[in-house]
Amino acid sequence: MSARVERTNSEDETIALGEEIGRSLGRRAVVLLIGELGAGKTTIAKGIIKGLGAAAPDDVASPTFTLIHEFGDDPKVYHIEWGERFPALWPPDHIELHLSWVDETVREVRVQGLGAGARGRRVPRWPRGGWRGWRRGGASGWR
Repeated sequence: MSARVERTNSEDETIALGEEIGRSLGRRAVVLLIGELGAGKTTIAKGIIKGLGAAAPDDVASPTFTLIHEFGDDPKVYHIEWGERFPALWPPDHIELHLSWVDETVREVRVQGLGAGARGRRVPRWPRGGWRGWRRGGASGWR
């Protein structure tokens, strides 16, 4: 099981990491955002949705009370709360982003491709020095 762990030091860095991930996703992807309240799930979702070209970060809010938000037309993005509670619905080639607090501003993001189809799953591989120097199609992209 391959995984990549990165740390972000601000809300802007978390959005930027999400944007890079979003730009690298295929046409159909399931990304689970897993973490405690305040861990940064909505913040990284802002970047992913921006990277996909579906909405601006300011248009993305937590779906905690509505359970689902819909963005864009092509691609269509569904931001669903508590997706980790429904493993029977996950496709075998889903991606999981586990977010956790390190301190008040620092977040740890563990990116994992899991499931029955995980063999050969594309998980971000950042160059030495972390994701900050990585660009789509650059040093290594997704493998």
